[in-house]
Amino acid sequence: MNPTDLTQRAPRSPRVRLGGYTILPRVIDKARATLAGRQGDYKFNNPLDNVLFRFAGVTAEAFLNQVQSGAGDFELLQWFQAQAKKAPHEIAAWSAWTETFVDHDAETYEWLAGRIRSLDPRREDISALFDYLDLDDYLSFGGQA
Repeated sequence: MNPTDLTQRAPRSPRVRLGGYTILPRVIDKARATLAGRQGDYKFNNPLDNVLFRFAGVTAEAFLNQVQSGAGDFELLQWFQAQAKKAPHEIAAWSAWTETFVDHDAETYEWLAGRIRSLDPRREDISALFDYLDLDDYLSFGGQA
């Protein structure tokens, strides 16, 4: 498997789904890049990754071991689904929730608002973590605000 070079481009958007799971393709990209030493500023096993791992009941270490085996996306999905044992309706509901995810505490809201202001203070349409990550990825690799 050729890992994504995250010093040259962003991982897949957290919105991209694999087997119905949001976040999973992004985590795969970050894991592969981490193993190859090409993760750039991206962190595998960060708090967002852990939202996915907690939902599925998978550890970051076990996931990284599977990625290290050289498995493709489909094989990783099969392994992930076997570990998670989630019904399609559970995955759909969880993925829909993640697309609007922002922790409901003042500290997280303040952090997100500050990050958005630092990227582009005119953006009042960014209200969830996925929105912020997509904007940050876009701007990090030459996109214009």
